[in-house]
Amino acid sequence: MKSIALIIFYRICQKCRCYQILRNYQTSRWIVNSVALYSCRKINNGVLIYRQHTHRFSTVPESCKTFLSEVDLLSTFIRSSLNELEGPSHCWLNRGAVTKDLNGRDGVFLVVAGAFFADFLGSGMDSTLMFEKIKSLQQRYPSLNVMGFQLCTAVSSDIVRSRLAKMIMTEYITFPILLSNKSLSEISDRVGYIIFKGMEDPLLLHDKDVGFEILETAIKDLIVQTKEKPGLLHNLRGTWVKPLDAFREPYLCSPLQNLLLYFPGCIEVDEVNNRLFLSDINHHRIIVFDGSGKILDCIGSSPGFEDGEFESSKITRPAASFYHAAEDCLYFADSENHAIRRADMDSRTVETFYPKLNGNRTKSSPLSWIIDKLWRTRTPSNSEEVDSKSLFYPWHLLKSEENDLFILNRSFETLWIMDLSSGLIKEVVKGSAKIVEICEPLILKKSSLLTDIPANKRPHHIATNFSVNGISHAGLLSSVVTFQDNIVISDADGQVVLKYNKNSQSMTSFEFSKFGILGLPYWLVTPMESAYAAGFGIPGVHIDHIQHFSLLPGRINIQMTVEIPQDTELVEPLDEGCIWRQTRGTATEVLAAENKAESTEKVGIAQQFYDDLDGLASLLTQEELVDEEDYTTSDAQLQDGKVRIDCAVNTSPGTSEVIINAALYLRIKNGRDESKKQQAGRLADALNPSGNDKVQKDACAQIVSRSEKNPKDLIFVRPLHVRLKINSLDHPKADNSKDIILTESSIQVHVSLN
Repeated sequence: MKSIALIIFYRICQKCRCYQILRNYQTSRWIVNSVALYSCRKINNGVLIYRQHTHRFSTVPESCKTFLSEVDLLSTFIRSSLNELEGPSHCWLNRGAVTKDLNGRDGVFLVVAGAFFADFLGSGMDSTLMFEKIKSLQQRYPSLNVMGFQLCTAVSSDIVRSRLAKMIMTEYITFPILLSNKSLSEISDRVGYIIFKGMEDPLLLHDKDVGFEILETAIKDLIVQTKEKPGLLHNLRGTWVKPLDAFREPYLCSPLQNLLLYFPGCIEVDEVNNRLFLSDINHHRIIVFDGSGKILDCIGSSPGFEDGEFESSKITRPAASFYHAAEDCLYFADSENHAIRRADMDSRTVETFYPKLNGNRTKSSPLSWIIDKLWRTRTPSNSEEVDSKSLFYPWHLLKSEENDLFILNRSFETLWIMDLSSGLIKEVVKGSAKIVEICEPLILKKSSLLTDIPANKRPHHIATNFSVNGISHAGLLSSVVTFQDNIVISDADGQVVLKYNKNSQSMTSFEFSKFGILGLPYWLVTPMESAYAAGFGIPGVHIDHIQHFSLLPGRINIQMTVEIPQDTELVEPLDEGCIWRQTRGTATEVLAAENKAESTEKVGIAQQFYDDLDGLASLLTQEELVDEEDYTTSDAQLQDGKVRIDCAVNTSPGTSEVIINAALYLRIKNGRDESKKQQAGRLADALNPSGNDKVQKDACAQIVSRSEKNPKDLIFVRPLHVRLKINSLDHPKADNSKDIILTESSIQVHVSLN
């Protein structure tokens, strides 16, 4: 019988500065098993346990056995709760369906525990740092199953759920959270991370202060076993990535997407040109508007990372911005992409200022350009490691007198000093005390604006914002600016932008207009493949109206009237830019220019030239009139309280479908003797017309009720999704039985949104 030798040795872990105990079990000729037990202890902090085994040995110390059994108890409870959204002692939040969020049961699981109530973490900035690490790991390892765990005595409390909903919205948390009123062990009361693979015992427990590198190393060791190659923090995807597949939205707060503004966190001004730049953070866009609230432009189209024109560029949660007047460019922090982007206001294009992308931007042929757009995933370097100077969730931007750009994260724990002329990071400063020494005058200049507003006029969320080294309201550094005689505040909690007039000492909110500039929001546009799938009954797409027609092939004129909900009112007529039409099958859309009857009169070339000039002059005149108006109503008109949408298609024999999406900007009507809470409930219902999730509705109502505006004054988008299925018969034959007869027909479609 082969003898088994037990080899025990110690070493000091340089990363976490603790002792590690390694045990190797060997025979004289081959290894029977290898167990590595890392018992890392810190003063007044959590305990790190790393256990990797195929068999258990009795040589494990008794103290470790007790601790490991507690870990096993907690993990067993989590696993048993995966199949039920709610049970006697647990409740899942931010989870849409049991099969969607946690489907990799044999994969690697990362649980963040106890980080969802700021009371446990002091200022709450510790939780921000924890979630930044979690989201970065999600970016690098898409197959990683992430969940949250929070011990809570009242899992069904509205207060608890509303607080969690606010945190989910603020931190943009996309993973599900498990609430439990059952204290399972000492571990369930800790704030930290638990990592395990499949349905095995937990392998790792870290406290909240563990570094990102240690977490990644532990996860990477497990992920490599499943042969997944780690990605980059700067995973700059091309347009070929399907948006719905590549990005997830927080489920619990998803109805808030339909508000005009969704977590408007940061603002910048250009007083010379009467422009303000608002970071509509959770809508992944920057809205440009003037002092009267008229929307002038929109930077960004959808979440992602893509340079290009404003309408096609992609950004993810843009934060603070800095307007460079000499260049007429807006520099802004693309927080979730760990990048600094630059928007050229003259050419209306977005480019990545930092990090510098590899590869030659000038391609030798159109074919190479097409291949690059379709298949190339841009990355800042060929290395899988992230440079020590790389940005990590940048949030605040400050311009120094030395032409440097100060970039800070939300917790004021890291400062990147960037040379604005070269776009290179010169220095990285760690620690809030050192950062305040460098940036104190600039921080004070901004945050002191809030002290100029009387206490009874300030938004309620200002009082709860954190301070940094004695500087009050430092967390709102990028949310307040001066504009003309006003102090402008971006109220992320209330989903509004406020302005305090210094002369009249009054606090009001901006009334926005000209919503057609925003176009059709990205979350309302159904990709072609999803549109096909939804037609076969796959859930996920809410359809307001389906109607079938049997018509002769040819031109079909569609006149659709939409009756808006009775307790709402249209803020402004539907703009053509807020309508999206799609055809499939044998139908093709007829452009608006083709709707006009063409004259058959024969004219000379010279006369035709002058007619074209007259037409151009008329077109220019119409465009000028459109610019002077607040909206356009070419094919979308308001008649008798109903919205009318017209379009035309050409069909051939066979089956076809016409899909019409539109964004109706509404507000709820003022009800008599109605409290703010009741208004918030009605608005929550209007934000999610197809939703049956009471928890989701109540959480959104709680958030809406905190707004400085009354819920009846908040503007929201009512999505419209109509599908018309057409069965086209054969072409009618002429008398000679050879020629076909072209037909033209019209159909009336009535849609009620009540």
